[in-house]
Amino acid sequence: MPDTVPPISPANPLTIVMYHYVRDLAHSRYPQIKGLSTERFEGQLDHIARNYNVCGLSDLLAAVRVGRPLPPRPCILTFDDGFADHYTTVFPRLMARGFTGAFFPPARAIVEHTLLDVHKIHYILACTQDSAALAREMLELLAPFRRDFPEIATDAQLRAEFAIANRFDNADIIFVKRLLQKGLPDPVRLAIADELLRRLVGIDPSVLARELYMDLPQLRCMAKAGMEIGGHGWDHLWLNNLTPEAQQVEIRQTVGFLRQVLGHDPADWTMCYPCGGYNSTTIALLRQSGCVLGLTTRVSLVTSLDTPYELPRLDTNDLPFLHG
Repeated sequence: MPDTVPPISPANPLTIVMYHYVRDLAHSRYPQIKGLSTERFEGQLDHIARNYNVCGLSDLLAAVRVGRPLPPRPCILTFDDGFADHYTTVFPRLMARGFTGAFFPPARAIVEHTLLDVHKIHYILACTQDSAALAREMLELLAPFRRDFPEIATDAQLRAEFAIANRFDNADIIFVKRLLQKGLPDPVRLAIADELLRRLVGIDPSVLARELYMDLPQLRCMAKAGMEIGGHGWDHLWLNNLTPEAQQVEIRQTVGFLRQVLGHDPADWTMCYPCGGYNSTTIALLRQSGCVLGLTTRVSLVTSLDTPYELPRLDTNDLPFLHG
């Protein structure tokens, strides 16, 4: 790389793009899932090809460790959650363009074909026309649990804490998400999520899991073709909500999963924090496990490589498309 290539800085930032669902939404079983259509994904790849230089996590690691320069306007494409979309839709389109992608599957979903809690919520919302009615239904389901779980706040208190809209979702949707993600005791939120999944989605979770996620042979195929596979936890938990001991278990299981995919002990691997949750304990444990980079959900460009375990990303919605 020429010496004239500028270092990562506000004048030459690194753009890391975050993707989740990428599919032919209009013809899929759940067209209301919050995902990116195949056509718009192709349009975004057109935009990236014209305006950026796509590189990989290995290039980023060389920049962090030995100062090897990245190309001008560098861009890294990351894909979270191990969806089958990434094998059937994303992988061939990256290969056709000569692009490297970094994929972060949650291990349990792949190994055990188990529908993760976070994705139960996505499908509940995808099958809901009235988010306000869903929030009311959730509180009705919550009411019987209050006798055995007196620590649960009142409905009004829960709404005040969790019903806060963001740039993508209204307050009711965020309320449902946050309560079912982490706002209730685990037995309560799991029971309510399973009941809402039964009522609204109406499909056996094991069937949906096998439809939703990649399997180990597909991940191995992508790795052999030059795609990069990183860690996304075992159970897709908010790591910053766990004890140090529980975090250690999650990280150890993640390393074991990467060993299954790669066929050898992972070295210099990358962690993509599930739900963006991490803390100083997480970073210390990751260092001990051989992890060298960490991806967050904080929305920003990378303007410095001084904090390699706290790299921000842009959502796919933050980038334009050339068509679609």
